[in-house]
Amino acid sequence: MVDFNLIDQLGAGDEAAEAMLREALGAGEGRMDRVLGGGLMQDFTPGSILKGHVVGFAGDDVVVEVGLKSEGLVDKGEFEELPAVGDAVEVLLEQVEDSTGGIVLSKRKADRIRGWEQLLRTRKEGDVVEGKCLRKIKGGLLVDIGVPVFLPSSQVDIRRPGDLGDFVGRTVRASILKIDEEKRNIVISRRKLIEEEREEAKQKLLTRIKEGDLVVGRVTNIADFGAFVDLGGIDGLLHVTDMSWGRVNHPSEVVRIGDEVEVKVLNIDLDKEKIALGLKQKETSPWEEIEQKYPVGCRLKGAVVNLMSYGAFVRIEDGIEGLVHISEMSWTRRINHPSECVEVGQEVEVVVLDINKEKLEISLGMKQTEVNPWDLVAEKYPPGTIIEGSVRNLANYGAFVEIEPGIDGLLHIGDISWTKKVSHPNELFKKGDEVRCVVIEVDQERQRVGLGLKQLTEDPWVEAIPSAYRPGMIVKGAVTKVTNFGVFVELEDGLEGLLHISELSDQKVENPQDVVKIGQEVDVKILRVDTDERKIGLSLKRAQWGADDDRDTPAAPSTKPRPTRGGMDDHGALGTDKINL
Repeated sequence: MVDFNLIDQLGAGDEAAEAMLREALGAGEGRMDRVLGGGLMQDFTPGSILKGHVVGFAGDDVVVEVGLKSEGLVDKGEFEELPAVGDAVEVLLEQVEDSTGGIVLSKRKADRIRGWEQLLRTRKEGDVVEGKCLRKIKGGLLVDIGVPVFLPSSQVDIRRPGDLGDFVGRTVRASILKIDEEKRNIVISRRKLIEEEREEAKQKLLTRIKEGDLVVGRVTNIADFGAFVDLGGIDGLLHVTDMSWGRVNHPSEVVRIGDEVEVKVLNIDLDKEKIALGLKQKETSPWEEIEQKYPVGCRLKGAVVNLMSYGAFVRIEDGIEGLVHISEMSWTRRINHPSECVEVGQEVEVVVLDINKEKLEISLGMKQTEVNPWDLVAEKYPPGTIIEGSVRNLANYGAFVEIEPGIDGLLHIGDISWTKKVSHPNELFKKGDEVRCVVIEVDQERQRVGLGLKQLTEDPWVEAIPSAYRPGMIVKGAVTKVTNFGVFVELEDGLEGLLHISELSDQKVENPQDVVKIGQEVDVKILRVDTDERKIGLSLKRAQWGADDDRDTPAAPSTKPRPTRGGMDDHGALGTDKINL
């Protein structure tokens, strides 16, 4: 057992103490020289760092002599490079004697202590260090910068990495965030260093970059609207619309994360530190000579690339797409959605209708590739032509009659009958009914054909009605309608006259229903027959006056029902306006 008191008593030239130590250690001259270290004593207290020499090898261990009675063993794995016999090494004395009587040494722990001491002497918080990532630990990485230090996962990169294991084995540069001397703990940040370096690089970049420059960057992120490109300190946005002159549905069709791309600087916002980039602008725009290549009126072929509710987009060439509006797909068909006519991928023939070079828009038409059937309507169906067709649709103002496929005419409610009051065309027709009409007019510009049914017969208001119903006659009729201003009386099928409230009685009448009821037959006197307005004015009270007042009254026509002469006037009503008698 070594008496360390002897070591404490030993001084230079103290031969007695040296002899006692040599005897205790069993050391020869060489070993004593190394122990004394040139007159300086080593501290053999466990935990001390000792200077020693390699004296040999034993299996997987290196034999190190540090001046004690026996040598110590150090595992070869603690050496970065295997030493040679005689090489000087520093080791940590962990134990003077173990269970076998040998001393326990550690080179790795000695290196760590020396590294820590060196780090404290040369480094401070904020300094940049470099080290190798050893392994993943809870919450981050263990990095060797001479001593093991902690790199939190939140400080590994600007964007949190997916797998920290990718950094194991890599050499990284980082800034020292915190040094805890008491606990011998150091925290470093790679993120902070990157941010500082990027900020410096960004300021340099913003001072020298200008619009129109071609720059090289690396794609760092992709979103639906575009890709972010790292230009070296600052990210620029490559919008999806600036990736290609052609259609790009998603940025991933053009670039991938990690790609190195050359882009053109489109815009720089120094206040917001934003840079807009373009990829397609490196090439000449296909729209440059669009008007010369595709003049208005020219025919060409293209493929349908997209369908919208308002039309179909047709690709004429790479980077050039035109819109066929839904109204330009057919001359005659009513198209509710473009899918009724075309589908994506279909090749179609189109005509150029208009070009807006500033907005990069071109309008196309499909129906213009065919003869417009409306150009022939006026020639085929001049006014007066009698046609037969089926009722395709009914509206409150009339019936649409198909003259030929794709060509409809309107039979207006006012052109159904000369005399009969028609409130809605469904009173006479239903979809699919075959009708015989006459063409009244053709508006080729508005693509409309006017039809008439009553025009197939003579207008009874020209001769028949004025001759049959003359002022002063007393005729029989049935009440069909009672209003607050008077009563309508049907004189024959489809022919009505107005019995104004003032002509109901000699007494003042507040409510016509107090005098007559619907369906009641009455004798009335004809006051006037207005052929221009197509109205007949009647009087009940005058028909009830004595024979003396009416001795000059012409004889009444037969009370038998007259033949139907057709419908009503242009407004679908006969005598519906108030008549001043």
